[in-house]
Amino acid sequence: MAVSPTLLSAFHASGARGTWGMIITVLVVFFPASVAVTLPSPLLAKFAIEARPGREGSSLGIVMAAGSVGAIFGAILAGFVTLPLIGSTMTFAACGAAALLCLPFLRGGKPGDKGITVAAVGFVAFAGIAAPPSCQFESGLSCLHVEKRGPEVRLISDGIMQASERRVPPGAADNTVGLGLRYTEWLWSRMQRDLGTAPSVLFIGGGGYTLPTKLLETRPDATAVAVEIDPLVTEVVRTHMPRASEMIARAGYDASGSAEATNGRLGLVHADGRVYLNETERRFDAVVMDAFSSNSVPAHLVTLETFARLRDIVDGPIYVNLIDTEDGPLARGVNAILRDLFPHVEVVNGALNQRDRGNILFVASDTPVRPLAGLPEGYRRTTISDARAFTDDRGWTGHR
Repeated sequence: MAVSPTLLSAFHASGARGTWGMIITVLVVFFPASVAVTLPSPLLAKFAIEARPGREGSSLGIVMAAGSVGAIFGAILAGFVTLPLIGSTMTFAACGAAALLCLPFLRGGKPGDKGITVAAVGFVAFAGIAAPPSCQFESGLSCLHVEKRGPEVRLISDGIMQASERRVPPGAADNTVGLGLRYTEWLWSRMQRDLGTAPSVLFIGGGGYTLPTKLLETRPDATAVAVEIDPLVTEVVRTHMPRASEMIARAGYDASGSAEATNGRLGLVHADGRVYLNETERRFDAVVMDAFSSNSVPAHLVTLETFARLRDIVDGPIYVNLIDTEDGPLARGVNAILRDLFPHVEVVNGALNQRDRGNILFVASDTPVRPLAGLPEGYRRTTISDARAFTDDRGWTGHR
């Protein structure tokens, strides 16, 4: 545990990303410590049994119960308290220090040197403090970084570009937030073509709030609700992305309830997107499905039941953003869902990265989809192969 915080920071700084980066990091950083932390249990069980002769069964039961209770409360404490407050590096170091601090209280076995224990605790604490943090901003759900490159501000989540806000020079025809990612340019072009002057749009996945900001700035009578599962994302946007932050401050309100806003145009909901869809009583003119966990879509947001519920509460088009290989399994499953529910579906895909993955964008509607005059650079219309539609019982094997 003393070495793990430093190793974690070193692997993150080296650029270990994606599935293989995560696997290597877990094997080197967490696996040895996780194995080692199981070694005290047999020793503690031995001490407990020896300390209460004739009551071996209850002594062993107490040790096992204490381990289970500790695991439960430890997971809750780490996920909801220490990770948001001090981050993963310090959390790991604190666990190591707490374990070492228990040593002076053990009874049985050979007497230990308390000086060595104190020195070990100090070393673990120093490793946690000295090691650079793996995340600029961290919660139990997200590892966020903010990059500023000239006029562009980028929000990066778990090593993946989540949003980009590009300020438009003063005097430009559209002096609102500039969309720095090409897939958002396609979504915005579609929304401009498909929606009226005063649409009500639901966004599943807040991200950098660039699209809601663009919509509300350019259409003064429009309204929006953005559902973002992680409140930290919203707080980082408020602090570091000026145009979206200004819009949230000016028009944002808590839309957790079902009632319509009385003096706000941008409703903010911090909840799981599927939970909101199941519980909301509001209706919308369109929806943008753009929720991600790392670089994959949560499985429960790409099922037939999810989009059937969307069809019940959305009167207009449904826009979907995925990241997959060209004609990949996720794209095929979502395509099958949309074609089962809607008579008109259009698909475009963007340029592929080194892993042959890229943005795949859908628009589905009950009315004919009018083609755009042009597409962002690197994007083209495409077709997706037939496949089985994902359901809640047999869904996408992505993040849940």
